[in-house]
Amino acid sequence: MRHRIAVVGAGPGGLTLARVLHHLGHPVTVLEGDRGPDSRPPGGTLDLHEGLGQLALEKAGLLARFRELSRPEGQAMRILDPAGTVLRDWRPRPDERANPEIDRGQLRDLLLGPLDVRWGREVTRVVPGDDALVHFADGRQEPFDLVVGADGAWSRVRPAVSPVTPRYTGVTAVETSLDDVDTRHPDLAELIGDGAVAVYGVNRGIVAQRNSGGHVKVYVQLRAPLDWHAGLDLTDVEAARSALLALFDGWAQPVRDLVGRGTAFVHRPIHVLPVAHSWTHVRGVTLLGDAAHLMPPLGAGANLAMLDGAELAESVAADPDDLDAVVRAWEERMWARAGRWAAITTAGLERLVGPDPATALALFDEVQSS
Repeated sequence: MRHRIAVVGAGPGGLTLARVLHHLGHPVTVLEGDRGPDSRPPGGTLDLHEGLGQLALEKAGLLARFRELSRPEGQAMRILDPAGTVLRDWRPRPDERANPEIDRGQLRDLLLGPLDVRWGREVTRVVPGDDALVHFADGRQEPFDLVVGADGAWSRVRPAVSPVTPRYTGVTAVETSLDDVDTRHPDLAELIGDGAVAVYGVNRGIVAQRNSGGHVKVYVQLRAPLDWHAGLDLTDVEAARSALLALFDGWAQPVRDLVGRGTAFVHRPIHVLPVAHSWTHVRGVTLLGDAAHLMPPLGAGANLAMLDGAELAESVAADPDDLDAVVRAWEERMWARAGRWAAITTAGLERLVGPDPATALALFDEVQSS
């Protein structure tokens, strides 16, 4: 039996679900509100873990191509204190493949491949049932046997199965970037190295991470009210730069330069869903990735979303006669795994951006030793 399956959202999780279904010969419809794959910046780099994101790509038949595109050297990590002293300098072995980095745009293009995405199809809500009905912003409607919400933190599909909405963690981030870092900012290129550099102080920190092509993403992290920037226009680059640098008064100048040489500033407050978020099973609708288990951005989210999608696709293809039972069983497995990772990342955020910077360093030591 060929079910009508719609995936709402063309992020890593939704595209992995669609690509594995395609790989297994099952038709699928991908609905995405963006006008095209390049309608907005794809975001920074992702580290794909061997037992999570890489496993999902293997199920899609894409692992070899991923290894060609990925940057194993991007696993390098350097930790400084606010005075600029190097506390840790981890560098991967030449054959280290545990968590290689890949740009989000490269991963998106890898997953898109032959998929036919319906770009510009903004979903406003989904009404569950034997024929789950997708409502679009242009007033049209379309029925499906299964609608999978892979549409992120502010999912339009989630209300069909759960009333829960994301809550603010008390930690916010401001993103900026450096272009052509090796030529224009060689001192900062040396500071960052091949992977990332992180500096933690009391209730705040700065993290800079290499992407491909000499591009670097820089993130200011701080504990603050959601409206901490009231009265500050972050689109005013000079005003934003001045306000952010004031938060790091007394820090080493090279560390401050990671922020001070930024070209634009974007506010990214960190929201989460409850650690054990689940719902009473609803026929015809389910969720995966951030739509299902939004957690702090500490390297797990995209990996889990991709494995969610790959495993759901395999389950549907393996037992197509009872779609509802397949989805129900998959949800139970997905909730259990996501709950474990949500607890880990929630505790991790508390340690990384908190009153004692030593807890951040200890967390990295634990991760490296494991």
